[in-house]
Amino acid sequence: MTTPHGSARRLARRWWPVALAVPLGAVAGGGYAAVSHPSYAASSYVLVVPQSPGEAATATSFAQAYGRLAGQPQVLAAAAAETGHTRAELASVVHGTTSPDAPMIEITGTGARPQEAARTADAVARSLVAFANTSSRDTNVRLVSLAPAAEPDKPTTPSAQLDVAVGGAAGLLLGALVMMARRRGEAGAADVPETLAATAAPAAPSTPRPRTAAVPVARAAAAAEDEAAAGSGR
Repeated sequence: MTTPHGSARRLARRWWPVALAVPLGAVAGGGYAAVSHPSYAASSYVLVVPQSPGEAATATSFAQAYGRLAGQPQVLAAAAAETGHTRAELASVVHGTTSPDAPMIEITGTGARPQEAARTADAVARSLVAFANTSSRDTNVRLVSLAPAAEPDKPTTPSAQLDVAVGGAAGLLLGALVMMARRRGEAGAADVPETLAATAAPAAPSTPRPRTAAVPVARAAAAAEDEAAAGSGR
């Protein structure tokens, strides 16, 4: 009869890699979140305004175009002088996103401090407005600042909950792989004694088959012919 203690011991022997790897992975994720440097993100919003009534679709199209130019060197030049960063540094911490339904551009900047993230986003937004409005006579649209960036209250990365969850999931995967490898190894080890026993067993001696007396077919046929000839001679 299987006791609860025995069942628990069998489960522990089978599942100990998973039970050990999951908490270790979660602890590793939490440690990464604790030692990594925080990063903050802030967004500034720019609105594209058509010069003529009834051209909302045109303004939306130009918003998508100018949104892609937000990280280009010709736009970042003025913002780099204002923030003290190089254009390459700004290109790595700033990006623009647009909506297919609204003539609005979101400029998102990241930084090690909340003030730095907001200042970077606002500087790039002002630079984009100035760059676009130099050709407003040709495009028939103007860019205006809709809302400045607000300093974020908490960092976007690292996220302790997300890092712990990712670490636990990685531990689960690693523990499952170890458990599968152990089960395959145990199955292979169990097959070795059976194979050795089969190869080491002596072959059973063969029993000689007794010879049976048989009359050759030709001799029997000759005897039958002789008897037939004798009968006809009589």
